Amino acid sequence: MTDTLLALDQGTTSTRAIAFDAALRPLRTAQVELPQHFPHPGWVEHDAEEILRHAVQVLREVAPDPAGVAGIGITNQRETTVLWERATGKPIGRAIVWQDRRTAPLCDALRGEEAAVAARTGLRLDPYFSATKMRWLLDAHPGARDAAARGALCLGTVDSFLLFRLTEGRVHATDATNASRTLLMDLRSGAWDQALCELFGVPPVALPEIRDSAGRFGDTAVLGAPVPVLGMAGDQQAATIGQACFAPGMVKSTYGTGCFALLVTGGEPVASSHRLLTTVAWQLGGRRAYALEGAIFNAGATVQWLRDGLGLIAHAREAGEWAAKADPAQRVHLVPAFTGLGAPHWDAGARGALLGLTRGTGRAEICRAALESVALQTADLLAAMRADWPGAAELVLRVDGGMVASDWTMQFLADILQAPVDRPAVPETTALGAAWLAGHAAGLLPGPEAPAAHWRLDRRFTPAMAMAEAAQRHAEWRGAVARVLSAPATAAPSAAARPE
Repeated sequence: MTDTLLALDQGTTSTRAIAFDAALRPLRTAQVELPQHFPHPGWVEHDAEEILRHAVQVLREVAPDPAGVAGIGITNQRETTVLWERATGKPIGRAIVWQDRRTAPLCDALRGEEAAVAARTGLRLDPYFSATKMRWLLDAHPGARDAAARGALCLGTVDSFLLFRLTEGRVHATDATNASRTLLMDLRSGAWDQALCELFGVPPVALPEIRDSAGRFGDTAVLGAPVPVLGMAGDQQAATIGQACFAPGMVKSTYGTGCFALLVTGGEPVASSHRLLTTVAWQLGGRRAYALEGAIFNAGATVQWLRDGLGLIAHAREAGEWAAKADPAQRVHLVPAFTGLGAPHWDAGARGALLGLTRGTGRAEICRAALESVALQTADLLAAMRADWPGAAELVLRVDGGMVASDWTMQFLADILQAPVDRPAVPETTALGAAWLAGHAAGLLPGPEAPAAHWRLDRRFTPAMAMAEAAQRHAEWRGAVARVLSAPATAAPSAAARPE
């Protein structure tokens, strides 16, 4: 019986595969770290061929025998962009990673079009998204633009590149969640927008076909016999599914390299008045569900900086241990704008700062400031969500990702949000969502009730800080952020404020 589901989770710093049974219980896991390349300040790149090698490696490790495998679900770092030859599948240069800021001048040059772009895509003109990366790649490689216009080159996000290579070039496709992150897809039609393609200089013939998040994308023989690829979703949307956030008003936040909070809003896109993004949460049976999203560029990356940049800790888990030892009388703030600031500020020119230092400031206070910065940035996002979506006033936040293992961080998060924070018993929610999509397409998992039935609570963190103190701490944080902004930005509401 074919009842094993494989999830291929291709992230910013690693590529992982997990085999699940038909009850969505994890069976085997394999993971390989993925190096990042920083050729210039603000540039972040990946080797797409290396991504493919790692993907094949981890799939083979968790499923050495294709017998019994019902299908593969792919989830991926979303806006990272690849250009490759259609005939050979060979990448043209390195992939440009979502964190990369090289296209900030192009975004600034198009600023007059931002309102029209936002109305169609739900996104902002920011280097984070794929369209300006695509344009840069086409302009940077001689002859690439003409070749792409002839259909000789392919453009896409990591999911579409992996699918193309896994199917030996037979399928160039993506799903609606990934397409909605490019600045090129119309949110309401779910199709590539010709006017946007012209604005960004991207030939539509080079783009992948947009499909549902669950369905037969094609077959791959990398396991030794044909196995269908049955699911595809961007990592944050896959985590939303894995967290069983299917009902409007449910919200999850994932703490990986960055932090991404999604609030499900239902079958109609909701435009944000507080600089959040509107995105596709999933597309099933041709019908799309939408979400409001807040994107933070540096979360786990901030802890990596403590470890690798400053040498303050040897392992990520030590950050919480040191934070618990910090002097509570010292209010040190770290604004981790290493690659600019995301929502709700959207300032590509902002740079990081460590504020409030005294002679008594040490390792513990800096570690605490780093972890607090992640929670305080989340507070900015959820304050905007509460203002945009009144039903979110009494939200419960479901969390996942590597940082949620820190009890100290999760408690501070609940305190500053003035809201419960639920940590699931199965933390691999991104892979779980990809597995569910594959299982749904295979007919093993009939509907959204499947992930909801298998979601289990590990621990709920409830606020222990007074609302007045939380509001004061958030106000201090906003003052620190104001110090690093390169241009005035629309302020988000206070985290402790709730709509009337």
